[in-house]
Amino acid sequence: MGHVGRGQRMTAGAFLFAGHAADAPDTAIWDLPIAAPRALEEIHGFAWLDDLAAAGDAAALACAQGWTDDWLTRFGAGAGPGWRADVLGRRIARWIDHAELLMGGDAPRDAALRRSLAAQARLLSRRWTAAPPGSPRIEALCALLLATHVLPAIGRTRGAALTALGREVSAVVAADGTVASRNPEALAALFVRLARLRADLSSADMSLPKDLADALAAMAPVLRSLRHADGGLARFHGGGPGVPGVLDQALAASGTPVEPRLATAMGYARLSHGRTTLLLDAASPPEGDASRHGHAATLAFELTSGRRPLVVNCGAGDGFGDRWRRASRATPSQSTLAIDGFSSARLDRADGHGPLCDTPRDVRIERRRDGRSSGLVAGHDGYVATHGLTHVRQIHLSRDGRGVRGEDVLATVEGEDERIFDRALVAARGPIPFRVRFHLHPDVVARTADDGSSVELMLKSGELWVFRVQDGASMSLQPSIYLDAGLAEPRPTGQIVLSATAAKYATRVSWTLAKARQTPDAVRDTVHEDRPVLV
Repeated sequence: MGHVGRGQRMTAGAFLFAGHAADAPDTAIWDLPIAAPRALEEIHGFAWLDDLAAAGDAAALACAQGWTDDWLTRFGAGAGPGWRADVLGRRIARWIDHAELLMGGDAPRDAALRRSLAAQARLLSRRWTAAPPGSPRIEALCALLLATHVLPAIGRTRGAALTALGREVSAVVAADGTVASRNPEALAALFVRLARLRADLSSADMSLPKDLADALAAMAPVLRSLRHADGGLARFHGGGPGVPGVLDQALAASGTPVEPRLATAMGYARLSHGRTTLLLDAASPPEGDASRHGHAATLAFELTSGRRPLVVNCGAGDGFGDRWRRASRATPSQSTLAIDGFSSARLDRADGHGPLCDTPRDVRIERRRDGRSSGLVAGHDGYVATHGLTHVRQIHLSRDGRGVRGEDVLATVEGEDERIFDRALVAARGPIPFRVRFHLHPDVVARTADDGSSVELMLKSGELWVFRVQDGASMSLQPSIYLDAGLAEPRPTGQIVLSATAAKYATRVSWTLAKARQTPDAVRDTVHEDRPVLV
């Protein structure tokens, strides 16, 4: 399951790998003017076969077979950059998954593909230990195990590979089914591989080892809790919504029971009523190596109505170069409060590749419920060291899912905080400016209402939502950007920005987001990518 649009763009000669673009019609993928190591790893890993298969037309078939034949001629003897263990495993898995696409019916050619696949699998059985620990090594082992089901000659390696995979998964996935990076899409990728492995073993009348089965069972409720109403994953800490259908398929194949969703999973708090879901980052960011793709997103939230994302975070900029990578990790790219010129956590490298540092240490959350709504009260100390201010966010979702009521507060808590704040006022020569941002999904049509005191948000489903600021800030509608791995380039969108200043020991900004009265509770959403949906 790949991205149809990306496959179609490749057949037309428009390529994008690891943030490096090339417009090269009638050019083999191996002749692109791209030399960046990460881009070459993507190319030689053959993940682009997913996108060509999704496109599924004659042009995609010709590219898939032609470029694979070309790879055999140029690199099949072991040359080139695609022979690192994890890249090798990625290529083996794609060749097996897309065998029907690659096999053209020419007996000598198809036999050459099979011989190359077998040789690569034998090499992987010896080299998988060279893959970096963690996800790359897990990916290599899962590819090796996949190969044992279609290549009897290496079937004897299955037992050792399963044992090794159990060790690697135990080192990455905690007992509660979470990963240290707190990246929902990374957790989903591990789950998809294990669910595929379970299905493959089941087809061979074998069962998944207990340690791997336990990991699968622990991850399933976490992932179900991190999905919005549209089925997409929350976009936090380098993760995107995922390729549509992949996680659904894996959850169905995993054999794990469907349990009630968790109120808090992997540090994300969930509110869900009616057709509306809200997911808020209510824990400290990842630390150390686990934070190399982490974002300064504490207390940011996303909101989806039905299958229409409304409020989002900008997403991960890794695929669009260093400038977008760094910008996407900063607090202004998240739907939360940021003091001007500061993020709630810092990066230790200017190019955006390094881990997070100076992260919030004290992040607290409390749930509130009454007869009309469910709510969250959360706070973090990410601005205490610099300004003496704690950010406290309250969000309440009405029981019918039609309205959200929120409040953001910057306040001093301890006496020492007041002294730090006083010094910050002196250094700034006046009040401390801050902004509360609500980034909008690109499909949302936003306009400032005639009264100037609200913003109307129209979804493609026909739903109309209205955003209002209650007090304490001025409101504006400003440009923003939406970053997604399935896009050829960053996609323009908008954001609602509440601007205010902190001059006292406590400053609050109150806001609401609610469906307009004329919008019904249930909307028959029959438009997908501007095309009617058969219902």
